[in-house]
Amino acid sequence: MVLSVSLVLLLGVFLAFLLKVGSIKGGVCFVAVMFGFLLTSTGAAGPINHAISGTAHTIGDMRP
Repeated sequence: MVLSVSLVLLLGVFLAFLLKVGSIKGGVCFVAVMFGFLLTSTGAAGPINHAISGTAHTIGDMRP
């Protein structure tokens, strides 16, 4: 749970930064947010969450 909240916050800040510097426009930002929101209610949410958790555990195990 902590990882998913942190990742959502990080991606949200990154999306806001891209909007602020003008790399993307407001419409594209809205579509990206809505896509992420709607993706969580599909069957793809479980495998994506599992892949992210597995990657985070792998990275965590690599630390000395």
